[in-house]
Amino acid sequence: MSEKPKYYMTTAIAYTSGKPHIGNTYEIVLADAIARYKRSQGYEVFFQTGTDEHGQKIELKAGEKGITPKEFVDDVAGEIRRIWDLMNTSYDKFIRTTDEEHEKQVQKIFKKLYDKGDIYKGHYEGMYCTPCESFFTESQLVDGKCPDCGREVQPAKEEAYFFKMSKYADRLIEHINTHPEFIQPVSRKNEMMNNFLLPGLQDLCVSRTSFQWGIPVDFDPKHVVYVWLDALTNYITGIGYDCDGESTKQFQKNWPADLHLIGKDIIRFHTIYWPIFLMALDLPLPKQIFGHPWLLQGDGKMSKSKGNVLYADELVDFFGVDAVRYFVLHEMPFDNDGVITWELMVERMNSDLANTLGNLVNRTISMTNKYFGGVVTDKGAAETEEERAVDADLKAVTENTPKVVDGKMNDLRVADAITEIFNLFKRCNKYIDETTPWVLAKDEAKKDRLETVLYNLIAGIKAGAVLIEPFMPETSGKILAQLGDGKVTEKPEILFARLDVEEVMKKVQELHPPVKEEGGTAEGEAACDGAEKAVIDIEAKPEITFEDFAKMQFQVGEIIACEEVKKSKKLLCSQVKIGSQVKQIVSGIKAYYKPEEMVGKKVMVLVNLKPAKLAGVLSEGMLLCAEDADGNLALMTPEKEMPAGAEIC
Repeated sequence: MSEKPKYYMTTAIAYTSGKPHIGNTYEIVLADAIARYKRSQGYEVFFQTGTDEHGQKIELKAGEKGITPKEFVDDVAGEIRRIWDLMNTSYDKFIRTTDEEHEKQVQKIFKKLYDKGDIYKGHYEGMYCTPCESFFTESQLVDGKCPDCGREVQPAKEEAYFFKMSKYADRLIEHINTHPEFIQPVSRKNEMMNNFLLPGLQDLCVSRTSFQWGIPVDFDPKHVVYVWLDALTNYITGIGYDCDGESTKQFQKNWPADLHLIGKDIIRFHTIYWPIFLMALDLPLPKQIFGHPWLLQGDGKMSKSKGNVLYADELVDFFGVDAVRYFVLHEMPFDNDGVITWELMVERMNSDLANTLGNLVNRTISMTNKYFGGVVTDKGAAETEEERAVDADLKAVTENTPKVVDGKMNDLRVADAITEIFNLFKRCNKYIDETTPWVLAKDEAKKDRLETVLYNLIAGIKAGAVLIEPFMPETSGKILAQLGDGKVTEKPEILFARLDVEEVMKKVQELHPPVKEEGGTAEGEAACDGAEKAVIDIEAKPEITFEDFAKMQFQVGEIIACEEVKKSKKLLCSQVKIGSQVKQIVSGIKAYYKPEEMVGKKVMVLVNLKPAKLAGVLSEGMLLCAEDADGNLALMTPEKEMPAGAEIC
């Protein structure tokens, strides 16, 4: 019997600064889906995750709470692991960077690189971002702030050890050019090459002296190892790497990693720093690094003052584990940010899960019990050309879907893979409408045809249930158990119950009431109930006729992507879904909205405005805004949830 092929994959290790929200949790669910799928394909998977526990930010947060850094990270790491387990993730190892063996190997790695001449001692002077644990030069800052997170930076000067990054830059560039699969998606590769590697790498600061919560440099203990050299090496220390040449059989078997799954915000550390560290250690590079996009709240950044922070455990209380897994996996595009809102969760729960899937399983089992006592066989009864055609089409979709899903998963297009599986469930629903089993049941002469129809349905649903296991493992098990092996269950279980969006939102508001800000309420209400509300009078324009108005076409649009227009200080370029079309619209609202805040918004659009170029970018419509006396703009949005494409009249 041949040995199973190995597949070693990792997530980024979660930083222990606080409880992870649903955007952080998305990564572990995505990784779990990939790991489960690979296991189903016969791979021996080793799936590692964990926590990143050192750094100045941790030291400061622990001090604020009056506890030691170790006590602080013990608590947060426990909470992270609880949520990872809650989401039914099948990781094989949970590493912590405070693990004794990891710390020991980091010290040995640092010393080896120092002895080799790749690390040297010097002084660093620059702008430091505490949240990112990173130094930047003035030229690297964006509007005077951290280029990674946008927060304030502080001038810092201290003695430090440095790594000679430029020594390995040409070798890394060659590797990236000769291994097109190494960095995915391709947009991430282009960003790293054009913005960092090709302009030239500066030497990297790899130690700090201004705080103590880190792994000490054992030969110079006033220094602690820079957090990224510490954190990144978890991918090898976690599987038994030993710097002295005594690595375990597990390391020898599993390295190089087949996949590092990370967020797009830390792509530079994983595709530049980490490969260069590995080159310096004479170790092969990982086979692939995938920088996934972000999962954003519907109105942009999550904020306690808005009461809109979403946590996995709270979502699970409302929807269940598999529904949350389905949502975060299905709603995340391959290389664009995804959006999550309570309302959209309810919509998907009702349409995709309760209706398309749950109702399909329920009525198939119910009809099988009602007409055949729970047992059907393939009678092969299809007398007319139409009957043979619909049977053949369902069977073709059933047989082809695993192949299509496999192609999508090999390309890490997880959302697309799920869509294909649900297309199979939708085809099963359509098959019911085409064959009308309830009509066949009225004619005894059609009994064999009816049995054939139900047999084909069960076969299609079973195939989909097997395929959905990596993404919705509990649901897959429930469906297969109900369909049985030869006989369906007597009473079908409701897989997903429909929810009322108003009731859900009422409970959400009770759970997360807006936080009152000092000096007023979160909604910005007047200090006195009787205060007069602000009004604005504007200069009247000439009257128009109804015919003039009727020439303008207004519709609801949904912004599915947005980016800054590089040649302009004022413009954003949005991709707006309007019905089945997507229009590109350029708007002068950069001062009021960040691109990530735009994604997911439902907006009012003037659709039939003549296309024009703004700053060299084609604009195919206009987003409607309101403007106050100070010139501040606010997008006009529907009061109630409306589908993209709804006419505004």
